[in-house]
Amino acid sequence: MCINFLTPDPRRLAEHFDVDTETFDWPAEVWQDGLAPIIVGSRGGARVILASFGLIPRRHLPAKSAWTTMNARSETLDARPAYRAHWLAGRRCLVPMQGFYEPCYESGKAVRWRVGRADGALFAAAGVWRPWKEDNGAVSHAFTLITVNADHHPLLNRLHRPGDEKRSLAIIGDADRGAWLGDGPPAEVKRLWFLPPADQLVTGPAPARVEPPGPRQGDLFD
Repeated sequence: MCINFLTPDPRRLAEHFDVDTETFDWPAEVWQDGLAPIIVGSRGGARVILASFGLIPRRHLPAKSAWTTMNARSETLDARPAYRAHWLAGRRCLVPMQGFYEPCYESGKAVRWRVGRADGALFAAAGVWRPWKEDNGAVSHAFTLITVNADHHPLLNRLHRPGDEKRSLAIIGDADRGAWLGDGPPAEVKRLWFLPPADQLVTGPAPARVEPPGPRQGDLFD
């Protein structure tokens, strides 16, 4: 499960993904319900929109619900009610990152580790997004990150609680970004995601977590 990740600044995102980010601003670290830039397909080409992390934002859940939709298991995308319709409708997105954070328990307690590319470059995680119509009539957007099994990955299987299934983010390579955002059928685009080889990743202890800022719901609306 990934519940916290590091976004690129607008300039780096625009350069790496060849998209316009001039009118956007977002926090450096993203947690549940936090704003993040995602890249979606459109008739005019790929574009950036701001979306909240978690396909069903907490404001749309029953009071006191502990259910989260920040991550969607790749194996059940086309079966789980929260994700099925949006996955089958082709609402796929790229989630640009500098890195993401997971707990490592090798010391006997949870230590926050950061995972990123060994060359320091940006990368894109596979996601699914959806629109929401708010009570005031405005439209917001939300997304989830797709995860895959990492039990046999020599680096990523060091993360998460001992005894738990090891899972990590499904990554889309630079050469496959267009195909992922295109109109290919879900059964075919599943072949595009992958776990990067261990020698292409770097991971290790990270600074203590930065508490998420207060809600910025108003910034979500078109």
